[in-house]
Amino acid sequence: MDMKSETGLGLAVHWVQHALVLAYDNNCPLKPVKVGRQTLKWTKQLESLRKEMRRLFNKCRSDKNPHSWDLFREAQRTYRKEVRKASKGTWRAFCSFIEDLPRSARLHRALSRDPKIKLGSLVAPSGSRTQSEGETLELLLTTHFPSSGVTQESAAPAAALLARRPDWRLAMKVVTYRRVE
Repeated sequence: MDMKSETGLGLAVHWVQHALVLAYDNNCPLKPVKVGRQTLKWTKQLESLRKEMRRLFNKCRSDKNPHSWDLFREAQRTYRKEVRKASKGTWRAFCSFIEDLPRSARLHRALSRDPKIKLGSLVAPSGSRTQSEGETLELLLTTHFPSSGVTQESAAPAAALLARRPDWRLAMKVVTYRRVE
């Protein structure tokens, strides 16, 4: 490999990048993704409430007693209430353990379908909610970095980010064949 030419340096960078990616893949194996939805945590209490509700329903169908229907409705109300409580607990647990990007993206997609929910709105110290992304970012900056100010700098044009001849000369001095090896 000729490290003095631009193509040789590009090839060396390619091989270093390939080695880094290969080392990462070898040391951090992919984990299989669970397929299917995560449902509420089914407990023995929910199971017993469901059995009791079904037993009362079957009894009501065969009986002509109107009082048995009241018992069934009460059991059904209790069962639904417990199911709602269990599903809220599961949702809270799911939201509190989100650490990776795919799960957070899925949650963002689910919440953004409801037009009433505004993602990114925060409560300011004055008690009002932020109305735009800019206000949210400004509030986050002033909260976490009180001494900094919001700047309106624009991004540098793409031509300014390209490497120039002095940059390549410096790279040739820093990245040598021995160092790459």
